[in-house]
Amino acid sequence: MADVIALIDDLFFLAKVRETSKQVGVSLETAGTGEQLAQAAAANPAALVVVDLNAKQGAIDAVEQLCATGNGGNPRRVIAFLSHVQTDLANRAISAGCREVMPRSKFTQNLAEILRGAKA
Repeated sequence: MADVIALIDDLFFLAKVRETSKQVGVSLETAGTGEQLAQAAAANPAALVVVDLNAKQGAIDAVEQLCATGNGGNPRRVIAFLSHVQTDLANRAISAGCREVMPRSKFTQNLAEILRGAKA
């Protein structure tokens, strides 16, 4: 089982996340759509779920589903990130129950620390 499940459809950014996860010793499972993310989260007790709210295939729907079901009954951290100018989307994720929504720049800056947190 992976330590982190991620929905990121930007291939260049996904490569950065994969490389950072290897550097910090965290296993990573990726999902291509919000539906796949929800399925992976239901099947995997990963400590951390990372969602790029700019993913084209149901990212916000997956966040809403994860938060509505209490993360599938697993006490896990869900972090959503997006462009800092997308306040409506950020508010929607917060309203859905996601407690950690951050600008992509902050997520990128703290990526290694965030991923390490999945091992704690």
